Amino acid sequence: MAQTDPRKRLLLFVLALVGTAIIAGAPTPSGLSVRGQFAFATMFFAGFLWVTGTLPLAVTALSIPVLLTIFGVYADLDAALTGFADHLIFLFIAGFMLANALQKYDIDRRIALWLMSVMGSSPRRLVLAVMLATAFLSMWVSNTATAAMMTPIALGVLSQVLGKETVEAAKTTDTADTGDSSPAPDGGTVAADDEAFSNLHVSMLLGTAYAASVGGVGTLIGTPPNAVLASQLNEILGYEIGFAQWLLIGIPIVAITLPLVWYVLTYFLYPPQIDDVSDAREMARQYLEEEGELSPRGKRVALIFTGTALLWVVGGLGDGVKYLIDNGYLPLSDAWFTTLYGGEGTSVFGVDGHQGTLYYVVVGLASVPALVLADTMEWDDLVDIDWGTILLFGGGIALADALATTGATKWIADSVFKSLTGAPIVLVVGIVVLLVIFLTEMTSNTATATIIVPILISIGGVFAATLGLTDVAAAVFLSVSGAIAASFAFALPVATPPNAIVFGSGYLKQEQMMRAGVVLNLIMTVVLTGLIWLLFQFVWPHVLW
Repeated sequence: MAQTDPRKRLLLFVLALVGTAIIAGAPTPSGLSVRGQFAFATMFFAGFLWVTGTLPLAVTALSIPVLLTIFGVYADLDAALTGFADHLIFLFIAGFMLANALQKYDIDRRIALWLMSVMGSSPRRLVLAVMLATAFLSMWVSNTATAAMMTPIALGVLSQVLGKETVEAAKTTDTADTGDSSPAPDGGTVAADDEAFSNLHVSMLLGTAYAASVGGVGTLIGTPPNAVLASQLNEILGYEIGFAQWLLIGIPIVAITLPLVWYVLTYFLYPPQIDDVSDAREMARQYLEEEGELSPRGKRVALIFTGTALLWVVGGLGDGVKYLIDNGYLPLSDAWFTTLYGGEGTSVFGVDGHQGTLYYVVVGLASVPALVLADTMEWDDLVDIDWGTILLFGGGIALADALATTGATKWIADSVFKSLTGAPIVLVVGIVVLLVIFLTEMTSNTATATIIVPILISIGGVFAATLGLTDVAAAVFLSVSGAIAASFAFALPVATPPNAIVFGSGYLKQEQMMRAGVVLNLIMTVVLTGLIWLLFQFVWPHVLW
């Protein structure tokens, strides 16, 4: 990522300060408290810096508790810093460390190569294999790391299909941008300043980026917007989405949208114009053979990861287990149920009230010492995670809490969204999805979610009657819709890290991403609106409230 010019950075920072001062010093609007006005000013400061990229996202996040304390929104710094100790932050720390273990022993790469060797029998199926591998890995490893790993693999596949010289020549031609005609890798002739790369080239790389974004929706730890949503729902409403609960939301979204993205890319936008991809399939098999048998340490990592994932799912089945116990199908005492799943009763340790040993954050944190005890990871391996994202979560929670406790988000929601009261549910969801996708194209999906999710939570009360739900249920429904939409911005490199990674490889032109992205953004706005509405009607009432 190119460094911002120091003078431009300073100018933007001054503009942020001036705007913040104007908002803080203006007459307090009716219905908004003074502290709420200061919290709103802080949101403008952070939002401006996030959108413009004046400072790294994490650095801006660290400034939030400082500004909240200076303004007196919080009486002391300790209260402003509580967001950085939220339990969900530690879930993501554990998730990142588990992902490091998978990457250390190349387990993620093996999964990708295996899928390609099994499925890559035609150009379209080869693209699908890459997308499926990317999406699956992105559910467990950060979408940024997944895209960074899969992009070189995708380029290696293309070199086998198209020839290394052809791929490199296309990149050189694109960089030179001479305007001369040059052979297209798919056959035929294209203008170098019009389309330097083949359709297979473009669909493969765009498919990699888009699959990393879509796949992250599948699990609670798959992408930062999911974490932002879960942490802010917990902070603002005291509402918690469990790991298993989220699977019932995320997996249907991925299962429907990922094949649709693949179909549009490979059948309409950039259909491959070659037939033989046997070399690429053979290359995947060869690479997989070169990896050799997984080492004993790698097998232990795979076992710990699988066990952790299974316990995350089992930990969300408390209601089902309780039903089996109450009906005599499972001989488990109340004390053991409380110990495993939590509750107000007495645990096997003789104390009243228990979080639950299978609580997904507890399970995640327990996996970290398990990796060390299994002699698979050292501290230096574990600590090398994306601490910037962790800090961004903390700053977002601190800001969301300040906006909520001062009434600022409710005031924003009433002022901006009240005109939509009484509108059809589908229209409300469509506007939320379109708004979030548009905002995400302008800035990172994490920053967008951090800014918009607290507002969507706060408008629950505005639309509760329209949706026929309680205030809390409406807030959950709308904020979940917004968080999901934040992973579906496909048009610009700045929208998501996977977009930036494949574009930064130098093997893709921005107009190619723009063409595909605009079409998919419009399609996904309609599809997500309908899909979210259907889930809201038939699934979410049994999952979220």
